[in-house]
Amino acid sequence: MGFGLKIMVVADIESKYIWDYFQPEKFRDIDLIISAGDVKAEYLSFLVTMIKAPLFYVPGNHNDKYETNPPEGCENIDGKLITYKGIRIMGLGGSKRYNYGINQYTEREMERRIKRMALKLYWYKGVDILVTHSPALGIGDGEDLPHKGFKCFFNILDKYQPKYFIHGHQHLSYGYQPMRVRKYKDTNVINAYEYYIFEY
Repeated sequence: MGFGLKIMVVADIESKYIWDYFQPEKFRDIDLIISAGDVKAEYLSFLVTMIKAPLFYVPGNHNDKYETNPPEGCENIDGKLITYKGIRIMGLGGSKRYNYGINQYTEREMERRIKRMALKLYWYKGVDILVTHSPALGIGDGEDLPHKGFKCFFNILDKYQPKYFIHGHQHLSYGYQPMRVRKYKDTNVINAYEYYIFEY
């Protein structure tokens, strides 16, 4: 198992501190970068070039351009379950449907996406890190429809109890300050807004 991995997660906003004043020594020991969506493709390509670590991403609801201009040098894990250094990582991008964007889903559509991954989950005997753009319903999500979380994410959280659940979509600068890290049963839930570093 790949324990002792230093993982940087990003979402929703490009960090000026990183993009404009990049200091290589501060990020030298990062082993893996995960994007939970809604950041520019150029920013992800910049990160993977400067930090020299693999980068896995899921698209957010504002990433329709990824279809024609995907982040270079990065791997899209949306709708996939992969392993990296023995860690099972599953990705589900997109938000609740509120207009006609391509990365938006109704509750039922997202549930179907999860069902399509059932064989993979069985094959890999579960998942260690779940990466989504939207939060789960009631765990750090918002009140309005676009920012409401998905109830069906609990199908994964309850059954497989991943060690980490990484999401974006809920900005930490909106009027109130939701918690960055929460607990749901044995899962650490991390809001990846801007950037956050933790050790697996």
